[in-house]
Amino acid sequence: MHQSDGGSPPQDPREAVIGPLDLEAHVDDALAVQAVAFGLDDDEIGVRRHIVLRHIGSPGARALGATNDEGRLVGFVYGMPNDRTHWWSTVVAGYLRQSGYEGWLNDSFVVTELHVHPLYQQRGIGRRLITMLTDGADEPRSLLSAIDTDSPARALYRDLGYGDLARHVHFPSASSPYAVMGAWLPLRRD
Repeated sequence: MHQSDGGSPPQDPREAVIGPLDLEAHVDDALAVQAVAFGLDDDEIGVRRHIVLRHIGSPGARALGATNDEGRLVGFVYGMPNDRTHWWSTVVAGYLRQSGYEGWLNDSFVVTELHVHPLYQQRGIGRRLITMLTDGADEPRSLLSAIDTDSPARALYRDLGYGDLARHVHFPSASSPYAVMGAWLPLRRD
């Protein structure tokens, strides 16, 4: 519909509303977004499903979702206070120790996953998801890991104040090296 009467323009159908997400109830919807955004196959989705369900039961874990005007999930983020006994933390500890940042594993909120459907990327949804999630953290800083390449995701994280704490981090199940990034909270705004 075209408006020529001076009224408000039609709303972009790629806009999204962000709010709390019951990740346990919507794990399959979230993984469908992650599969498209991150290129996962069915086997990888199955493995990640168990991981997400285990994570979301951790103390302090929170999730937010972005839904389109039809109520479909088009993006999500979740995270939790870091627990040094969790797998991710045990893998990155040695890398952070080598770079002098192992202390960042203490008193940090980890952004575990952040994914936005490709049709909804470059619209500020990822930025809003991660800032809203970390704004609710009690910890003074945040950690995350991202594929160690110059990507739009890494550019976003840098823009928000995340810096590289360790690079060339190899997770046993990943073919590409990762970077561990950290930022003081609250995250930078535009």
